[in-house]
Amino acid sequence: MVSRVIPVDAFDLVVFGATGDLACRKILPGLYRRYLGGQVTERCRIIGAARGPMTRAEWQAMIAQALSEHVAKDKLKADKVAGFLERLEFVAVDARGGQGWADLAAMMREGVVRAFYFSVAPDLFGPLAERLRAHNVADSGSRIVVEKPFGHDLATARELNATLAQHFDETQIYRIDHYLGKETVQNLMAVRFANILFEPLWNAQYVDHVQITVAETVGVAGRGAYYDRAGAMRDMIQNHMMQLLCLIAMEPPYHFDPDAVRDEKLKVIRALDPVRPEDVVRGQYEAGEGLSYSDEAGNPDSRTESFMAMKVHISNWRWKGTPFYLRTGKRLKARVSEIAVFFKQPPHTIFDDASGWQENLLVIRLQPDEGMNLKVMIKEPGPGGMRLVRVPLDMSFAEALGAEGSDMPDAYERLIMDVIRGNQTLFMRGDEVEAAWSWADPVIAAHEGRRPLAYAQGSSGPLASDRLMARDGRVWRELH
Repeated sequence: MVSRVIPVDAFDLVVFGATGDLACRKILPGLYRRYLGGQVTERCRIIGAARGPMTRAEWQAMIAQALSEHVAKDKLKADKVAGFLERLEFVAVDARGGQGWADLAAMMREGVVRAFYFSVAPDLFGPLAERLRAHNVADSGSRIVVEKPFGHDLATARELNATLAQHFDETQIYRIDHYLGKETVQNLMAVRFANILFEPLWNAQYVDHVQITVAETVGVAGRGAYYDRAGAMRDMIQNHMMQLLCLIAMEPPYHFDPDAVRDEKLKVIRALDPVRPEDVVRGQYEAGEGLSYSDEAGNPDSRTESFMAMKVHISNWRWKGTPFYLRTGKRLKARVSEIAVFFKQPPHTIFDDASGWQENLLVIRLQPDEGMNLKVMIKEPGPGGMRLVRVPLDMSFAEALGAEGSDMPDAYERLIMDVIRGNQTLFMRGDEVEAAWSWADPVIAAHEGRRPLAYAQGSSGPLASDRLMARDGRVWRELH
């Protein structure tokens, strides 16, 4: 199988926050890999913008170091690195003042796509948007890329949407969620809508329940101050996991078109039932092999959750009565992101001994080892009667696609190229963000100020999350 590299138009991409962690760890290494893939051509430029004074040569040296740390060694060809660094320019810009904007405007070229990546703190989104217009840096076809967090609640999200809308049309605003750039997430749409096999079964009649898990082994060290203001609900569930839920539950769009896809996701969010307090479990990791959450966050009396599990219902014809269980946490026993669709038991068994029966299960793995796994029942080999056993029909992208499967583009690579193409399918729309906050805010308010349950590092979270499932006669999938 040979992947196709689809060229993009020549562009000027300005990265605000060019010396920050995200730019050095993800954005620039991703653009380098697209340069290797032939999409970042000689006519493309990447302009770093940051407040601190720095020469072009100094920024090039910083990015060269970042590439050596975050790009596979076999991709670091000296001539290719040199060619990529030649694409880089730098300008010192004050996001809240007037310094550097005339210089940046003078660097913009006519006839190429202009894109501006806001890899900065959210309180700078508005000032940057305002100055891009005031200094004629952006034109009518320009695009801005906005990183999360997109608001802290519904009120701030609305305020931010309104601020950006003063300077840019909705078609120019790309709210990025890197989860939507993952190969497996996009394959979820292909599996559902390009195959007749699953879609007839994709409803409450045949699906018993769905589990969405995003588990991490790391803590909050290094970002404790931010995380303590956000918590698992704001940092993970309201955005990343909400997007996964939407893709699992949405109706088929009339076409694979940006607004058609986002219209169907919005319908899912608006159909979410309010979450009962007893259907939510919040946890916070204790000291163990590492520091406790409160120590890493620098807040001894922190009431912020590092773990959250909840049961969610969608009130529409397709999903009424089918629960969706969401679970995310830090310092857990394994790093895994997956969606597990549990199908119901056949209405009647013809076998005398069905004790070995287990539900059919479709597991979509987002990380690590992206792929899909369908578990079905077969006869256990050997004599002695009809004994049932569940076996996996496994598809690891790395194995199924060979070398190309293990060299898939990073989520940021794919999403940045979509920005250049002007394709908003995998980006959140303003009304979608506000609808997600409308649902999340009451959940947050119901538990504000309550102390989360303690859980051990390296565990699966608080025991109460297991009881949440046991109450319904179900169990979480093992973290491994």
